Amino acid sequence: MEDVAYNWLSELVERCMVQVGERSLTYETFKSCRMHDLMRDLCLLKAEEENFLIVVNFSHKNEAMHPISSSNISNASPMGKIRRLAIYLDEKADQFVPPRDEARGCHLRSVLYFGPNDYNWTAKRKELIIPSMFKDFKLLRVLKIEGMKLQKGKGLVLPSAIGNMVHLRYLSLRDSAIKTFPRFVGNLICLQTLDFRVQNNYMFIPNVIWKMNRLRHLYLPWEYRASGKLQLYTLGDLQTLNSVSSGCCDLNDVAKLRNLRKLRIRLESRPWKNLEKILEAAGSVLNGIRSLWLWNNVRMESGAEEVMQQIVARCGQIYTLTLYGPTLELPKEFHSYSNLTKLVLINCGLKDDQMAKLEKLPNLKSLGLWGDILGKNTKLLVFSNGSLPRLQFLKLVGLGGIREWRLEEGAMPSLCQLLIDNCRGLSRVPDGVRHLTTLKELTIEGMRREFCSKVEVGGEDFHKIQHVPSLVIRNPIDD
Repeated sequence: MEDVAYNWLSELVERCMVQVGERSLTYETFKSCRMHDLMRDLCLLKAEEENFLIVVNFSHKNEAMHPISSSNISNASPMGKIRRLAIYLDEKADQFVPPRDEARGCHLRSVLYFGPNDYNWTAKRKELIIPSMFKDFKLLRVLKIEGMKLQKGKGLVLPSAIGNMVHLRYLSLRDSAIKTFPRFVGNLICLQTLDFRVQNNYMFIPNVIWKMNRLRHLYLPWEYRASGKLQLYTLGDLQTLNSVSSGCCDLNDVAKLRNLRKLRIRLESRPWKNLEKILEAAGSVLNGIRSLWLWNNVRMESGAEEVMQQIVARCGQIYTLTLYGPTLELPKEFHSYSNLTKLVLINCGLKDDQMAKLEKLPNLKSLGLWGDILGKNTKLLVFSNGSLPRLQFLKLVGLGGIREWRLEEGAMPSLCQLLIDNCRGLSRVPDGVRHLTTLKELTIEGMRREFCSKVEVGGEDFHKIQHVPSLVIRNPIDD
């Protein structure tokens, strides 16, 4: 179904009816799309005529919004035929569901809520604003309530009526201040996408996820607790698992998810029992992973770095990889990962000789280096001649321990965008930047004012970057 949908979307793009916002470097697909204002107005008008979608706007400040309000919704469409509803709330969030008769909830299939700040919004009221009226929406397929929170840090409680929406396919509560993961979520046996990346990272998750065996995409909080191990082996259709904790989930279950393509693992302070057998059994599954995110939360416990290395070594077909925390060494065959196009390293503390493996990646297009990537004792970062031939985007963020950056001629010959952010140990732009003839955009953020003045017009390093069409300097800091 995903392939069919993407083909239709591609045709709309070719006809200029949909504009591409951002393309994925890894799969060369669309990450975001948008519409021209005129096309959007036309689509809203036709959607209203065909009873495809109704927009209810409680926000009076945004004049660009389609002018449909709850007062004239009855004139726009017969109440009993409304299938899809988009609700724009004002800052006071005085109303969560528009006025309606009792019949409307029986026909709704999709409800999408949007706050005044588009994504994150805070209700002015202190009491719970998720309505009990959800009891009428028993045939709902799609429910999106993202970025919702109350003032003074109070959390929200999901009404039990959501547990009766057994036809739900899509439920997203991303960035909402939800207090708990209720057990009734396990009743949603038709659910295909569950996005529970809420603000409360330390919530308790009951062992009910296994009941939703039609799940394709599962997003759990950044950190969570569970009694015993969460069972995941029944989720045979799962394609996205974000995030699984080695302390709360059984890695043996992951080995049984044959359709898994995106995986996010958090390694916690636990003994690594039978790890070799688990990884051996999961060989075919890990080889099918396309996107891998590993976070070493064990820190000082012996053996965690080897676990990171062993998991990466069995994911030889990955397109995108993020390593967070002590890693020390990359797999021996890492330089031959021909599919890898995006790599992010955060506080990995790699040994000095590991840069040679990284530089040989043949098709890497995006590289992000954050924090102590080479250990606290390493002061020099070097990219040698001929390294990273297809790299287009490079981000250097928070490299506090690096005092000198050396860029040899012939390194990164395809680089288009360069970001230097909060690398306060650097005193100047490397001479090799002048050889980056393909560089289109240089962004310098959170750097010392002395560093910034050197690359400005008349500065001593201006000759190195004068060929770059776009130079952006933001938030310089005083020494």
